[in-house]
Amino acid sequence: MEHHDVAAIRESYAGAGLHARDLAADPLTQFGTWFTDAVGAALPEPNAMVLSTVDADGRPSARTVLLKGYGPEGFRFFTNHRSRKARAIAADSRVALLFPWHPMRRQVIVEGTAERLSREESAEYFRTRPRGSQLGAWASEHQSAVVSGRAELESRYAELAERWPDEVPMPDFWGGYRVMPTSVEFWQGRPDRLHDRLRYRRADPGEQGEWVIERLRP
Repeated sequence: MEHHDVAAIRESYAGAGLHARDLAADPLTQFGTWFTDAVGAALPEPNAMVLSTVDADGRPSARTVLLKGYGPEGFRFFTNHRSRKARAIAADSRVALLFPWHPMRRQVIVEGTAERLSREESAEYFRTRPRGSQLGAWASEHQSAVVSGRAELESRYAELAERWPDEVPMPDFWGGYRVMPTSVEFWQGRPDRLHDRLRYRRADPGEQGEWVIERLRP
């Protein structure tokens, strides 16, 4: 078995710095600029983000989900309401999102609260999904539960495909979430680990007031 000296793996990050004077007044606009850069750089799955949650017992968990919309209303994603992540959000709506754009030496870290989208909003998006993904949502009805094997999933998928040869209805156990940010950090890798970290936070956490931009120590 080959062994690697993990501690010796390192890379010095070079590139343009990040300055408060260059940032937009609000984090969603700034996120849009960086997201456009990530798409333009042809990164694989630029909308992939790590969603972190904490359950009712205080146990943290994380997984990668796909961003499906962003703007003044927050960051949107869709999932099974019976999944582990959904159960955690029901117990504690505070979440974190991480966009790991490593090839660009960039990260965006969002902290905020998650709330369910309306069924109408979820249905509007569900109709745009490929038929295979729609059937997949049904086939994994009890997401995060133990399954006997892949054959069970494929058998269920085939059964559903036969039941709905055309239009696939949206499951009542599936839908979207909106993450409303309370802070958004933009991280730019720099040489000698002196990374640029600029964080937006609300001047008054209890209000939808102005955003304050702060530089954090790396």
